[in-house]
Amino acid sequence: MRIAIVGPAFPYKGGGAHHTTELAHRLAAAGHEVRIESWRAQYPGFLYPGQQTIDEPEGEPFPNTARALDWRRPDGWWRTGRALRSADLVVLAVLSPVQVPAYLGILAGLRGGARAVALCHNVLPHERKPYDKPLMKALLNRVDGVLVHSEEQAALARDLTSKPVSVAEMPAHLPTPARALQRADGVRDHLLFFGMVRPYKGLDVLLRALAASSTKATLTVAGEFWSGLEETKDLIASLGLSDRVELRPGYVPAAEVPELFAAADALVLPYRTATASQNVWMAHEYGVPVIATRVGGFPEQVRDGVDGLLCEPDDAASLTEALDLFYTQAEKLRAAVEPADHGPRWDAYVTALTGAAR
Repeated sequence: MRIAIVGPAFPYKGGGAHHTTELAHRLAAAGHEVRIESWRAQYPGFLYPGQQTIDEPEGEPFPNTARALDWRRPDGWWRTGRALRSADLVVLAVLSPVQVPAYLGILAGLRGGARAVALCHNVLPHERKPYDKPLMKALLNRVDGVLVHSEEQAALARDLTSKPVSVAEMPAHLPTPARALQRADGVRDHLLFFGMVRPYKGLDVLLRALAASSTKATLTVAGEFWSGLEETKDLIASLGLSDRVELRPGYVPAAEVPELFAAADALVLPYRTATASQNVWMAHEYGVPVIATRVGGFPEQVRDGVDGLLCEPDDAASLTEALDLFYTQAEKLRAAVEPADHGPRWDAYVTALTGAAR
């Protein structure tokens, strides 16, 4: 098949760009003719306050990648759609409803040509605006099929469209092959919160749980704060955690990731809500157990009591209990961590995607 993926790729950073690029490589390896239509300018700065691009690729860029799309040029959206009419399948990587106007422009240009699939990382955002639902409804009713990463997301999509909705587990698309540092045996009494800091990820719950815990573990918080940095500092001070919590605000380059994980006894994911996350897979690549909430795909990724622990979302007492329990069996949980074989997951994902618009 001739397949075009419309979505972010290097120099854009983050999970969306990594997924788009890895998907292109996997589709090409499966024998398809693949191109990526990426962005010269994806979002206005006020809609994405974090760092959008990076200088060095964090993986192997896909060679057949164009970077002509621009949020300021609706005429370019339509022209891209016209140019993609010769494809057999156009995959629209949907990371935010903010992309919908551009995707509707592409679909207008595509009309009468290739079939289109909306590949939804999130059907609706974790933190929603009034315009999110109508925008996503407009998009999902104009494509030929929808692919999502969980049954929960499929239910959301089916509320918005009568078009066919397929489900496939999102396989790993890590920024670089994990190169774990040599780690000395023993417990470090140190925890890690990694990734973009937004309210739904529950950092405030983790801080309250840590303050109430009997453990004296320290915590590193490494990632971009879209907002709330000063409020987080105030909360840390009010909880008496100033000497136990290190904040490292800002994007974490891939070269710095191994050191962060090598220093940690566990990665903590105290999310209030979730869909699919790469962070469990990343922790397991580095041999690190995970403490996570029972939301999204975490219960399938973390084997509770085997290679990590699960607790209740938005519940500091439940997380406190998990932290205390973890430090009674940290070595046992670490010994059971095994990196996943993602080849079969990618094979199933490629099959689901290529069949989603039929």
